[in-house]
Amino acid sequence: MGVGSVCRETSKSSSSSSSSITQTVNGSHQFKITGYSLSKGLGIGKYIASDTFMVGGYAWAIYFYPDGKSLEDKGTYVSLFIALASEGTDVRALFELTLLDQSGKERHKVHSHFGRTLESGPYTLKYRGSMWGYKRFFKRTALESSDYLKDDCLSVHCSVGVVMSHTEGPKIYTIPVPPSDIGEHFGQLLEDGKGTDVNFEVDGEIFSAHKLVLAARSPVFRAQLFGPMKDRNTECVKVEDMEAPVFKAMLHFIYWDALPDVHELTGLSTKWASTLMAQHLLAAADRYALERLRLLCEAKLCEEVAINTVATTLALAEQHHCFQLKAMCLKFVASFENLRAVMQTDGFEYLKMSCPSVLTELLEYVAKVAKNSIIISRHTNESLDGCDVNGRRIKQRI
Repeated sequence: MGVGSVCRETSKSSSSSSSSITQTVNGSHQFKITGYSLSKGLGIGKYIASDTFMVGGYAWAIYFYPDGKSLEDKGTYVSLFIALASEGTDVRALFELTLLDQSGKERHKVHSHFGRTLESGPYTLKYRGSMWGYKRFFKRTALESSDYLKDDCLSVHCSVGVVMSHTEGPKIYTIPVPPSDIGEHFGQLLEDGKGTDVNFEVDGEIFSAHKLVLAARSPVFRAQLFGPMKDRNTECVKVEDMEAPVFKAMLHFIYWDALPDVHELTGLSTKWASTLMAQHLLAAADRYALERLRLLCEAKLCEEVAINTVATTLALAEQHHCFQLKAMCLKFVASFENLRAVMQTDGFEYLKMSCPSVLTELLEYVAKVAKNSIIISRHTNESLDGCDVNGRRIKQRI
């Protein structure tokens, strides 16, 4: 007896969607008609045209008929039209024709499709030369005695909204684009050491680099290597007052556009080592005008502020014009719980010697904090026991 099996087919369903979007592409043109009185007598059906202007991929023009467009009106009215001036079939559009009041009262004469319900939809222009407008736009006698005519000039403003539709559906294909890897390429250039053309001696160590890369990243290096006062001996440029690990870290940033790993660089993994490197790099960044590196160091020092390092950081912020970092350090030091401890550090002694003016600012900040604390204390005492600061009973307010 055999055993049979039944296979059932399973079906997968899928769904998709799309949407049709209809909107107007809007544009406008202002047409000034100078010498209106001289245009009279041009003849019925004859017009003065504006320059053509583009809206929605089509050319348009304003036609002004000083003696009217229709023979039956016998020149009693002026006519005003907007015309399709380029090739097109069944171009659907909204229009607005405005004769501007030149008295400053803004009583303009406006005929518009915009902003109102259209019973039969937008106007359709069948072919080039098709027009929309008014044969009896304004009675000539009324126009000539109105504020629309000034210094024998008329000013017409025309708006056109070309109706366009398109269908949007789901994106079937996407091509992923990887993030920029230019930093990796330049970083590899530094690590390989190929094509280097300048050497730096820093604290007894030699570092090789590429002049063009350094000049592109730092205006100071640009002047040093290519400027009129450039160093004559670029085979080995001596760098004073900088430690070798700091210069190496700065080169890493110049090529990679990122901070190096302090542990890999120094062999130390403590927070203190990270802060110390950020402090030295801040000074190097200011020296070589590396603004992004300076801001990265400021941000790192803000994150790593501590009792034993904040005074040194404050001195650096003052010396290198890091105003945001300075404000944060002052706020940290001025708090009562930190002030006494910070004053016991070696960094505070360095701050007193190198930046005595900052101590005045610090005292002002401390006084401000103390004043605010006293005010808060007064309000607290009042709310707790119903007395003012002199011990007198006060009436509680609801």
